[in-house]
Amino acid sequence: MSVRVRFAPSPTGQVHIGNIRAAIFNWLFAHHEGGSFLLRIEDTDLERSTPEAIATLLEVMEWLKLDFDEKPPLYQTSQVQKHLAAAQQLLAQGDAYKDNKGGNGEAILFRIPFDTARVPGVAEAGPAETLVHPEVPVVVSHKGVDYAGVSSKGKPAPGGATLAGFLNLVVKDTQDNTLFTLNDHLDEVKAGKEFTLPNAAKLCFTRRTITYHDIVKGDMTKPLDSLKDVVIVRSDGSPVFHLANVVDDITQKVTHIIRGDDHVENTFKHIMLFACLGAQPPQYGHLPMIVNAAGKPYSKRDGDAFVGDFRTKGYLADALVNYLSLLGWAPGDNREKMTRDELVEAFTLERVQHGAAQMDIQKLTNLNGLYIAEMPEDDFRKTALEWIATFDWGKTIDEALAAKVCTLMHSRTKVFADIAQWEYFFNDIPAYDEKACTKQLKDPTAITALKSLLEQFKALDSFDAATLEPIVAAATEAAGLGHGKLNQPLRVAVTGSAIGAGIFETLEILGKEKSVKRLEYALANKVVQ
Repeated sequence: MSVRVRFAPSPTGQVHIGNIRAAIFNWLFAHHEGGSFLLRIEDTDLERSTPEAIATLLEVMEWLKLDFDEKPPLYQTSQVQKHLAAAQQLLAQGDAYKDNKGGNGEAILFRIPFDTARVPGVAEAGPAETLVHPEVPVVVSHKGVDYAGVSSKGKPAPGGATLAGFLNLVVKDTQDNTLFTLNDHLDEVKAGKEFTLPNAAKLCFTRRTITYHDIVKGDMTKPLDSLKDVVIVRSDGSPVFHLANVVDDITQKVTHIIRGDDHVENTFKHIMLFACLGAQPPQYGHLPMIVNAAGKPYSKRDGDAFVGDFRTKGYLADALVNYLSLLGWAPGDNREKMTRDELVEAFTLERVQHGAAQMDIQKLTNLNGLYIAEMPEDDFRKTALEWIATFDWGKTIDEALAAKVCTLMHSRTKVFADIAQWEYFFNDIPAYDEKACTKQLKDPTAITALKSLLEQFKALDSFDAATLEPIVAAATEAAGLGHGKLNQPLRVAVTGSAIGAGIFETLEILGKEKSVKRLEYALANKVVQ
């Protein structure tokens, strides 16, 4: 059977990098296996899944070049009748029931199957006991076993689970006398009779577990007595995520579900839903959480967390895809910069890591810088000029000067938002960083040397880097300063900043007239006394 995977977001605004990483992993897996990558938009939250939110999602997918098959995407709202029909099927089979527990109308609940022969992965684990608080009666019904556990302080603690969790149930009192045996009343319980058992102290039963093999995490097991029956249709008649998700996966013939590990708990219930709807459950792989440096879930509080943030700051789509592909997966060698084709060829779910993946913005930024450095010069210049035009200082500029600046700064640009720092190339007098001035324009020896340089600059006929470097070196030595120690004071004086490209290349691009004018200005106005 051909691989079919899906990306099924619930668009409510900006697209989080955790969600888009799941899309990338699905896309890579589908292309590696020669299968299909499907997009399903789970838009049942009509208040939050607005047309604008959906448009944002589709725009992000297009920007990242995550092309999907079988267009248009499947909208979950178009499948509501199928969801409700599935609920009716489960009701008819006895795998669901109606309940008005909250008093707000009847909801439909999926019943964890007591007869588990049709559910893959269910096995008996052996005898088990659960202590219950004798002050709270145990209630046994087709809806489950309700009881109060015993807290560490001996107080009643909320408990309860699906009836299927208590095979061969025997309820005993504090004297170990039998109060109730489920096997003697099983047909009555299934038919709707409820048994209330005061003074119960212990539940004795055969524990059953459900196990599935997670392609990423390995075998995952959960006891049935830790599960409760699940609401699948709300009292207002709207399908719940669990039902809609499974029915849509059946409709789309999904073979593998690759999603975040926050869905692990849902998977046990979903496998049972697949089985009760007569469908083969897909294979599952749950991706590690993205965390911050403290090991907590990565969020907007930690920095840029939405795809739009990175696009706005001038990260390249290929760099972001490359980085997120390696966030929780590795190719098995030391490669960190990989093309799409290389990623597709190397990608397997077996190499996805089990533990959390730490987001490292600096690592992403450095990788983005590598991608920018590899851009053809003309492409870089075109993009850089578009960015320059977004700033007030870049509305009208000397294009010849801009071309020179682009050439100088190309290999030094990490993200296109860095272009905001290029302003000093285009102003007559730059904006001065006062901290830089305090640090670099304070030493009397350096100031004397800068004054000497000013006079030498004025006398130069040629003002290129090759001419300027030995002149500055000689002035540095004459002032008794260490090698290169005059470079930073000179940089701050002519650019206003302590960071930038090579100072001699910068001076050459600024030209003699502008460099002299700025040096005069700095010596007159920015020297710290």
